[in-house]
Amino acid sequence: MAKSIIKTDQAPEAIGTYSQAVRVGNTVYLSGQIPLVPETMEMVSGDVEAEIRRVFDNLRAVAHAANGSLADVVKLNVFLTDLAHFPSVNQVMAEYFREPYPARAAIGVAALPKGARVEMDAIMVLGD
Repeated sequence: MAKSIIKTDQAPEAIGTYSQAVRVGNTVYLSGQIPLVPETMEMVSGDVEAEIRRVFDNLRAVAHAANGSLADVVKLNVFLTDLAHFPSVNQVMAEYFREPYPARAAIGVAALPKGARVEMDAIMVLGD
């Protein structure tokens, strides 16, 4: 099965040797997003909720570039440098997702690129 690379200037460009997303069949694998502002490639300013919103905005932009939406996400992985921010993830996520929610994991990590407090990646399945 052929794979296609998804790229958009509406989300931060890759800061390493990876693609923003890869589509294989109806499945799209979205690379991890940190709270970078696409236009400046600088970290968003503000509290952790601002970082979480920016990450969801970045994921949404990549999903749209793949002709999908966050409603097509079936699996979401959340990486946090402080698990005390988990309630903020839930609060902000409710602004971006409706039931049925995707499967999800939350993982505490020691550090993330560029000093981010949150990173998320996702798997999306598109309809026929």
